[in-house]
Amino acid sequence: MQLTRWQRLGLTSAVGAVLAVGATALVVQALEGPSDPTKTAQTTDADASAATQEPARATPADTATAAPVEAEPALSAPVAAQIDYLLAHWKLETYNSAEWGVLGENDCVNFASQAMIARGWTMDGVWSSPKNGNAYDASAAWRSSTAFMNYIAQTGKATALTDQQRDQVKVGDIVQFDWDNTGDRDHTGIVTRVEKVGDTITISFAGHTLDSDYRSVDTAITVDHPGGTAYYWSVP
Repeated sequence: MQLTRWQRLGLTSAVGAVLAVGATALVVQALEGPSDPTKTAQTTDADASAATQEPARATPADTATAAPVEAEPALSAPVAAQIDYLLAHWKLETYNSAEWGVLGENDCVNFASQAMIARGWTMDGVWSSPKNGNAYDASAAWRSSTAFMNYIAQTGKATALTDQQRDQVKVGDIVQFDWDNTGDRDHTGIVTRVEKVGDTITISFAGHTLDSDYRSVDTAITVDHPGGTAYYWSVP
C-alpha cells in the first residue's frame, strides 16, 4: 500500500516518540538500579536478620556509691535504761504513780529524778523519795527544780553547761529552764535527742507537766516561754 506524504510524516513522528520514551526509561532504570523485586526482598531480609542477630546493648548501671551516713553513737547501758524509762512513763496514762506519786501540775523534777534512778543514781539524805505513792513525802531536791539544781552543783554529780555549749550536750543529760531569768529553775527534763546539722544543734527532751517525749528546747524558750533560758547538766 502506498502511503501519502502526510501519512509517512505522521508515522515517522510516532516512531520517534516511542524511541524517545524507551530511551528515557533505560536512563531512569540505569540511575535507580535494578528493579528485581526478588533482589530487593532479599536485601531487606538480610538487613532484618542482621539487626535481629546483633546482641542487645547492656543498660548502663549507676555505680556511684552513696555517701556514708554517720551513725549516732550507741547509748551506754545506763543511759539506755534511763531513756527506756522516760519513754515508757512520760504519758499521763502510763505515769508510774503507784511508786512515785504525782506532784499535780509540777511533776517535772519528780519524773526526772525517777529517770536518774533508772540510770543508776542512788538516793541519799538530801535527794530521796519514800516510793510510797505520795510524791509530797519526797525531799525538796527530789521535787523542786531549784533545789535539784543546788543539789547537783553541791555534789558534783554533773557539770553545768549553758545553752551556748550545746555542742557538749548529749542524750541522758539534764536540761533545766529559767522562764523569767530570775536565777532560779522553773522546769526540768532529760535530753532524749541531740541532732547536729552543720553548725545547727537541735535538742529535744522528755518530761512531765508538760508531758513530752521529744519536746524541742528551742520551742520551749521561744514559743512556750519567749525569752526563757535553757541550762544543762552534763552527766558522766
